Amino acid sequence: MHAAALPLSVTLAVLAAAVTHATWNAIAHGIKDQLLAFGLIGAGGMLVAIPLVIVSPFPLSGCWPYLVASVVIHVFYNLLLMRSYRYGEFGQVYPLARGTSPLVVTVLAAIFAAERPSVAQVAGVLVVSCGLAVLVLAGRAGRRAAATDGGAGGAGGSGRGVRRAALIAAGGTGLTIAAYTVVDGLGVRLSGSSVAYIGWLMLLQSLCVPSWALARRRHELVSATSWRVLGSGLLAGGLSVLAYGLVLWAQTHGDLAPIAALRETSVIFGAVIGTLVFHEPFGRWRIAATALVVVGVLLLNVS
Repeated sequence: MHAAALPLSVTLAVLAAAVTHATWNAIAHGIKDQLLAFGLIGAGGMLVAIPLVIVSPFPLSGCWPYLVASVVIHVFYNLLLMRSYRYGEFGQVYPLARGTSPLVVTVLAAIFAAERPSVAQVAGVLVVSCGLAVLVLAGRAGRRAAATDGGAGGAGGSGRGVRRAALIAAGGTGLTIAAYTVVDGLGVRLSGSSVAYIGWLMLLQSLCVPSWALARRRHELVSATSWRVLGSGLLAGGLSVLAYGLVLWAQTHGDLAPIAALRETSVIFGAVIGTLVFHEPFGRWRIAATALVVVGVLLLNVS
């Protein structure tokens, strides 16, 4: 079927999800111990998911194969994202992780959901992806300039290896994002309730990382966790449920590819957060990337 322009309510919901998503990822990046960060995020996700499961009807049987598959994919997503944030700058790995998915989702949605985006929407996905690529390149240029100014030549080989590991992990994260976006887009439409689907998804997938963290480093994590870090991690977990819940609701009212691309405007908000919170330079390349993403968003909303 051919795609129609996204309704205004869907566009606003996905943009709100983008802001929320960038915020919780920034909180996660700001916690130095990434296993602790994602363990707390999982715990916060469970605290929000449990009431959703209690108050919503049980998801229909047709969605459960998709839901279980999504839980598995989300576990790999969290592990790859932890690795990305351990080794890379927020302003570089975040846009690469998010920017890999729109083009892949467009192809997968055409194959598995029989969605045929309009010419304008294909152009919008391409323009958004180009804007995200510019952000990644801007991040690389910023790192090279910082290394030159800091006289880091002696550690260049080691630094390149760390950056390569971060970029590979971020690229792998993007592929998992594309996979769970399509799987959940199909599953939530069969669930009978988007609230029930997000509740069960977040409850099941949020159990994994906290359980692993407690099994590996229970005493160390309990003794080393401050109240500030605890509150930040749990807040990020709650925001992650809100962000993805908005996207799942949108996927019941619009096509997967334009929603996936629109969701990745979160990288623009992430770039702003990276500048304001982590003191990463914004610069003319990020301004150009922002302009490209805005043009892409406009094209996505042309019928």
